[in-house]
Amino acid sequence: MTAPIKIIDLFAGPGGLGEGFSSLIDSDGNPRFKISLSIEKEESAHRTLTLRAFFRQFPRNKVPDEYYEFLTGRLGKNPSEQLYKTNSLKKQVQSAHDESRCLTLGKDNKEIHAAIDEALGRNIEPWVLIGGPPCQAYSLVGRARNKGNTAYSAENDHRNFLYLEYLKVIAKFQPAVFVMENVKGMLSAKINGKKIIDDILSDLKRPNDSLKLNVHDVEYEIFSLSKELLINPLPTDFLIRSEEYGIPQARHRVILLGVRKDIANKITPGVLTSNKGSSVTVKDVISDLPKLRSGLSKFPDSKQKWATSITNGNKELFSELEKMQLKPTAELMQESIKHISDSKLSRGQNWSQPSLSKGPKKLADWYQDPSGRNLVCNHETRGHIKEDLKRYLFCSCYSASSGLSTQQTPKAKDFPKILAPHHGSWSSGKFSDRFKVQLANKVASTITSHISKDGHYYIHYDPQQCRSLTVREAARIQTFPDNYFFVGTRTQQYVQVGNAVPPYLAKQISSIVFDILAN
Repeated sequence: MTAPIKIIDLFAGPGGLGEGFSSLIDSDGNPRFKISLSIEKEESAHRTLTLRAFFRQFPRNKVPDEYYEFLTGRLGKNPSEQLYKTNSLKKQVQSAHDESRCLTLGKDNKEIHAAIDEALGRNIEPWVLIGGPPCQAYSLVGRARNKGNTAYSAENDHRNFLYLEYLKVIAKFQPAVFVMENVKGMLSAKINGKKIIDDILSDLKRPNDSLKLNVHDVEYEIFSLSKELLINPLPTDFLIRSEEYGIPQARHRVILLGVRKDIANKITPGVLTSNKGSSVTVKDVISDLPKLRSGLSKFPDSKQKWATSITNGNKELFSELEKMQLKPTAELMQESIKHISDSKLSRGQNWSQPSLSKGPKKLADWYQDPSGRNLVCNHETRGHIKEDLKRYLFCSCYSASSGLSTQQTPKAKDFPKILAPHHGSWSSGKFSDRFKVQLANKVASTITSHISKDGHYYIHYDPQQCRSLTVREAARIQTFPDNYFFVGTRTQQYVQVGNAVPPYLAKQISSIVFDILAN
């Protein structure tokens, strides 16, 4: 058996990119890649990363029962409470902690570089660097927010230069291949009037020219993963539209494939295989999950109080909908309210619960636990204020009643006045899609960390559930396997999922990388 290719994962988050690479196996079920070291500074994401590192210490189908006991909540709220103290698992626990480190690039470089040295060992075979520097300063939303801050200076924002920490590792340790991921906004972000992507590409091709480090010179070719070999690729050629590759969301990210020049001179990298015309939809991947109701926030919560807050006092609302010529929406709302009145739905739970369904319609083998267990974890709803519950009901009914071929989510102008939020900016045009349904028969909007703040942009398409997406539903849309447990508070879990690279996309990228190194 050939030893797996080592991976170093920087800015790892909860491990989406690493999960994809770790999932690539040969015909005998042996992994093609092995995560030797992953670095993440955020504590809750690091705990998730470590738990998944522990899971990977075992062959497929041989994960110990204690792991699944933890998922049920019977071994404490955190894996460190009981799971990691199990005597028979001490070796695997130690290996997981050696692999996953809670350290900060730029602050703990000495320790990080020493750990990379140790992970790679003396006889360095071709290895791969993966990761994506934090992207808040590049993102369109972040930049829009910064425009309103007169004290903000892009030139002095350290987040714009975190990629240099990634570059230092490339220059010093010279991986055979690297994969660097970031937001689409990187293509248009500017420093001193110059697009930062131009400097990034130049630096990555010749890292020593930028850093002036006292190390052996090294050069890289940067390839597009979506377009056949280009002599002079444009920055936009590095944009990956995830929905074209089997991911159930319109997630558009810049992904750079760097190949060391001595290897690049001998090979022609492949590209991702597009599935245009056969998108995986939201319904395809979440319709089998247990149906849940949301909770009530700022008020005592119960099934009856939740139902009453939705079903009472709608006469004026239905009258307004009739005047707006939204009769189909009103009729669907009335029908949904009947079911909500009799609802026996629970709010779910963070811990795993048995699922009697046959699994999602698409990607079922990817989501399914190798042991065959039908488990669902991190599937628990949050609370919403009464007024938002009716807005969610309206939005989901509006979308469902608009027809499969023309399905759409309502804009602010489509809202009845009685449901309009009470703030002056509502009708300004800036918040036209403040409330957005994730449509059943289309790919989802990009899952971002903002999902942790409120659910308005992530409304479930089913009117009878009247809620925003759970962490597990967001994780399904991000293509995390069902046995991937997110550690931390629900808010922290949402942030982890929103910041991750879709593992199923990462697996496809890993296949291209493996072919480069196998030749």
